[in-house]
Order: sequence, then structure tokens, then C-alpha cells
Amino acid sequence: MSAEGLRVLPSRHGADETVDRIEAAATRHGMTVMARIDHGASARKVGAELRPTIVVFFGNPKAGTPAMRACPTIAIDLPIRMLVWQDEKGATWLAYNEPGWIFRRHGLLDDGTSDVMRDVLDSIAGQATGQ
Repeated sequence: MSAEGLRVLPSRHGADETVDRIEAAATRHGMTVMARIDHGASARKVGAELRPTIVVFFGNPKAGTPAMRACPTIAIDLPIRMLVWQDEKGATWLAYNEPGWIFRRHGLLDDGTSDVMRDVLDSIAGQATGQ
């Protein structure tokens, strides 16, 4: 699976554990976990089936606010989110938008902030997936 600007990694853990590990790693990096959207649970409420599919929203307002002041449309991509899902073979995957792609999408000049964000997200993803 590939989509422009999307980083996709296999996880050594199940979906729930991967999500728990994202939240713990984000918190260790000084971020606030803002929401967990469980699409599978929502599907079950209406009698539909969906393998585990969970999105975790997290961020740091101190870091995100300047970008939103410079370009309000970036708020559609903030806070940062990571998607965890289980495929038809039972494998668990994690995906997130690359910060450089987000900056380019909104026409923001990058002063190196996206590199710092990428390093932090890579660290969180690595801790979450066991990579």
C-alpha cells in the first residue's frame, strides 16, 4: 500500500498494543494524546464488520500553534495522527503523514521543523511497532 506522503510500517504487536504503545511514546515525547477513534467499534455499533482500525490523535500545541498561525489550513492535518489497522492476514500496520508532505501540502516554508517532527514521529512509530 502506498499513498503520497504516507509512511507505512509493519508492527510486531497487535492493534490494541500498538495503539497503547503510540500513546505511551507520544506522552514520553511531551505530547498530549487528544483522541482515539476506534472505527471497528463504531462499525460494530451499526452491525457492520471491520477489522481493527484505530486512529490516535496527539500533538503539542506549543509546536503546532505557530504553524496554524502562519497557515490556518494546516489545522486540517493537526494534531498529528497515526492509523493502526489489521489486514486480512492478521498483520498489524501503522501509518502516518510525513511532516514534510504536510508542510508542502499547505505551502509552508520549512525552516527545518518538519525534520524535527519526522525524527520524533519516527521514534514514536518505532517504539509503537517494535522496530
